[in-house]
Amino acid sequence: MTENFQNRLKTFFCVFAFIAALLQITVPASAVEPIKISKEDTALDLTRAVQIMHNQGDTVQVSTAPGADGIVRRIEVQADKDKRSSGNWAAFAIANPTDEQIDRLIVAPHYRLVKSGFVWPDLGSQRISSITPSEGFALDRQVSPDADVFLITINPGSVITLVAEMASPNLPQLYLWEPDAYKDTINSYTLYRGILLGISGLLALFLTILFVVRGTSLFPAAAALAWAVLAYICVDFGFWNKLIAITPGNEQMWRAGTEVALAASFLIFLFTYLNLNRWHDHFSYGAVAWVLGLMMLSGVAIFDPPIAAGIARISFALTVICGIVIIGILALRSYDRAIMLIPTWLLIAIWMTGAWLAVSGRLDNDIVQPALGGGLVLIVLLIGFTVMQHAFAGGVLRVGLFSDMERQALAVIGSGDIVWDWDVPRDRVVTTPDISTYLGTAAASLLGPVRNWLPVMHGDDRDRFRTTLDAILENRRGRIHQTFRLRANDGHYHWYHLRARPVIGSDGEIVRCVGTLHNVTEQKKAEERLLHDAVHDNLTGLPNRELFLDRLANVMSMSYNESRLKPTVFVIDIDRFKQVNDSLGMSAGDTILLTISRRLFRLMKPQDTLSRLSSDQFGLILASESDPAKVAAFAEALRQAIRAPISYAKREIVLTASVGLLTWTANAANAEDMIKDAELAMYQAKRFGGDRIEPFRPSFRAIGSDKLQLESDLRRAIERKEITIAYQPIVNLQDGTIAGFEALMRWEHPRRGPISPSEFIPIAENSGLIVPLGLFAMQQSANDLFNWQENLSRPNLFVSVNLSSTQLIRQDLLSDVRAILSRTHVTKGTLKLELTESVLMENPEQSAHMLNELKSMGVGLSLDDFGTGYSSLAYLTRFPIDMIKIDRSFVKGDKPQKATLLRSIIRMAQDLELKVVAEGVESEQDAMQLREMGCEYVQSFLFGQPMTAENAARLLNGQTVE
Repeated sequence: MTENFQNRLKTFFCVFAFIAALLQITVPASAVEPIKISKEDTALDLTRAVQIMHNQGDTVQVSTAPGADGIVRRIEVQADKDKRSSGNWAAFAIANPTDEQIDRLIVAPHYRLVKSGFVWPDLGSQRISSITPSEGFALDRQVSPDADVFLITINPGSVITLVAEMASPNLPQLYLWEPDAYKDTINSYTLYRGILLGISGLLALFLTILFVVRGTSLFPAAAALAWAVLAYICVDFGFWNKLIAITPGNEQMWRAGTEVALAASFLIFLFTYLNLNRWHDHFSYGAVAWVLGLMMLSGVAIFDPPIAAGIARISFALTVICGIVIIGILALRSYDRAIMLIPTWLLIAIWMTGAWLAVSGRLDNDIVQPALGGGLVLIVLLIGFTVMQHAFAGGVLRVGLFSDMERQALAVIGSGDIVWDWDVPRDRVVTTPDISTYLGTAAASLLGPVRNWLPVMHGDDRDRFRTTLDAILENRRGRIHQTFRLRANDGHYHWYHLRARPVIGSDGEIVRCVGTLHNVTEQKKAEERLLHDAVHDNLTGLPNRELFLDRLANVMSMSYNESRLKPTVFVIDIDRFKQVNDSLGMSAGDTILLTISRRLFRLMKPQDTLSRLSSDQFGLILASESDPAKVAAFAEALRQAIRAPISYAKREIVLTASVGLLTWTANAANAEDMIKDAELAMYQAKRFGGDRIEPFRPSFRAIGSDKLQLESDLRRAIERKEITIAYQPIVNLQDGTIAGFEALMRWEHPRRGPISPSEFIPIAENSGLIVPLGLFAMQQSANDLFNWQENLSRPNLFVSVNLSSTQLIRQDLLSDVRAILSRTHVTKGTLKLELTESVLMENPEQSAHMLNELKSMGVGLSLDDFGTGYSSLAYLTRFPIDMIKIDRSFVKGDKPQKATLLRSIIRMAQDLELKVVAEGVESEQDAMQLREMGCEYVQSFLFGQPMTAENAARLLNGQTVE
């Protein structure tokens, strides 16, 4: 059975070999149909007459076309042994029925765009290695960089079958040319290509120069596209072959590379010109990813050019389609760049349609390929015009391409001013744009004679406006700089500033005045607000001291001429107003001041003046009454108006006032002296207990001179070492030890003896002496604290120094404290600055900044009189406080709510990690109760009187203090 199977298998192989041999003999047996030519045929397309045979190996057998004798012969052609054969062959036949010898060129172009394909394109290569005729010798190859060209001579009446050894699988086109006609055609194409190359090169160079001059992203994107187009047509036209050696095989890589560059630069131009990144970030991400993909594709072009070229063509088509959509959307939104790009993009869409018809074979003729190259150059030319149009329309001023006149015109348009043009001979004023639209009046109502402007102009401005124009016409020179008001349709006036100059004609007369009209209403309102704020109080809106003095001086000057006018000056000071601020807060104090000012204002007549001279002090000029009895009645009415209860936060507040008054006499020197005398009377009323009206007496000046003398003595007190620091102990309730001191200033006057701080501190604050006094207190306290910490080994001992509002707002405070700390080297946080809530709230923003800076230097911060302000709790989080002092009003007395309030304050402070000092403790029982509540420190006369630095050192050392 095994032998039978082997015999059958041998028989099968023999039959298969016979059939294969038979097929090899019979496949090429069909004869080639000849193409007849004549002398008149200058160019014949042989493409359809060519028989292509693939994978035939190194040898091929072909049946020739029937000769003149009608016999079909078989020839065998062998490939060139020196070259590797592709195994692809082409056969075609040519017949010369004429009685003349004909010379022709067989031309096979290396690259043809038509039918090259879209996805996997044929990018060109050498098409024919050699051509063998059925009779005679092999054809001679002619030198040509763009095509395979062979010269053939056909004898009269002969039929020649030609077998071509193909160098590539495809033969896109095969032509038979008359030599002179082929030469003329090549020359004409060379001229056309040269023109296109010249235009494209100039465009690329011009756009590059604009990029260098301008420096914006728009020009380099357009220049990159122009260079890419230039590179593409240089490859397509075979220009690179004249510069560098490019073999037909390498031409595919160059062609694919230029197509990738063209697709990338085209995408970059679309993204850059439309400024797509401003519309959405996704555009930027997508464009960057797309361009990076195309850049990677340029590497693929080296290894597989058809794939790179196919993807580049797809990218180009997608860019065109996306561009159509994006441009359409942006154009509907009135985006000027999109609108300007519409003609260019229409041309690009037409070009892409033609290119698609060509590569797909639907459009097949020899002029398509050069026409598409010219279309690319035309697209770049239109893009260049579009870019230049945008540049000239959108900001060429920065490049300096406009004339001075155009630049000035654009500057006027950009400023938003109105052009004011007065044609003097015709007496016609024209404004551009029409000013009537701004005033709301009838259109062109102010276009015409200049007199039309006078009815809508403010009465105070008409004469000045008329006089200025007359002076310009009379002097024939000068400039108009005038501000005036024009009435709008709603009755309100608008301020305008006119700046113009005359234009002199050839006869020396003014032919027109041209300038700009600028609306300055807002500036005028701002000026009025500034002027008002400069002479009025911000809280009450009343005149301040400067305006009050000015009005008093005017009334005094009028009094010399009018005997019946005898003004009386009132200075009104609210008694104990500081306590209201401290107990209810600054906002309550402001509300009360507003209420009092309104009450006083209702008592006045139009010729009277009310002013706020200082925080709680008012001034009043009574010019409506001169009779002493009526003046006294008015003064009593003032006092009663202030005494009337004021409702605030569900409570009634009753205030009183100390009033000083002075009636003008012919002997009065000036307004300043009158106010000073009225103030002396007011201070005298305060000395008598307040809630009093005190007329001025000359004897009050002696009392006032004592105050001036005290201020003079205080200036020399520091130099004479009359100012000393006393230290009151702050005791730790846990162990009874001294934890620190509060530094208190004392003044020992050489003649008057000890002067109370309540007497000289206000003088120091009003005169500015509080700054050197405060600096002295800080320096002396820091020196004593450092000595105690070093000599007595008490590094945690602290000293609190009071800080006034005047010191806090000074920028020099930071440098002063920094210098003190650098000289003394006290332990961080042990030198504490003590402030009240009213000091902090005089300027909260500045206070917060200064306190943060002080805290960063290592200075402790203590809040004095805690609980007496309206918003005390807010300060603890707003300012970097590390210690609070509970006011003595919470500690004293036996009110049932005392323990609850104290416990709440101490617990809150503990939660905020703040140290607590209780002031004014009067008994040991109170101290024990505070200790149980968690209060750390106490300060009062019970635990220690203020003492000198020497006695404080003895006390710290455990010695008895005398």
